[in-house]
Amino acid sequence: MFQRLLPDQIVSTVFDIDLQALKKRGVSGIITDLDNTLVSAKTPLATPELAAWLEKVKLEGFRVVVLSNNNESRVSTFSKPLGIPFIPAARKPFGAAFRRALSLLKLSADQAVVVGDQMLTDILGGRRMGLHTILVTPIAVSEEGFGTQINRKIEKIALSRLRKRGLWPEKEER
Repeated sequence: MFQRLLPDQIVSTVFDIDLQALKKRGVSGIITDLDNTLVSAKTPLATPELAAWLEKVKLEGFRVVVLSNNNESRVSTFSKPLGIPFIPAARKPFGAAFRRALSLLKLSADQAVVVGDQMLTDILGGRRMGLHTILVTPIAVSEEGFGTQINRKIEKIALSRLRKRGLWPEKEER
């Protein structure tokens, strides 16, 4: 059961994603979570470093869409200045928003990846859609809302079981 929470890749931050390796796999779209994936939940706008990385991503030929469970005000405040399409109130891990993101990107599931910090929303939702999934270390768990805190407790249980089965690296901390 918990195997559906296993990401295809684990990286520390979005900056550690190997864009050239994605290109070689035929990937041209990135569906990314916002809070604690790109910036902390309390950071309204992209940092200069993140803005530069997103520009590089676009220059490399990738299309990007922000897919967030947060509200429209939060997601649009972040995404509009960057010129990135977005889907707020996504209700991840349900598939409708992932299908909408693929439609916005004009790509099939094998041409896109999902990047996120939560196994129960981003990874599970991406895997259910047949997308390649990339898990990043959350930026600031101390700023997370109540629902996310509950998800983190469930993730700890899942990680414990996955480690016991030898499916998760022992030294990887979340």
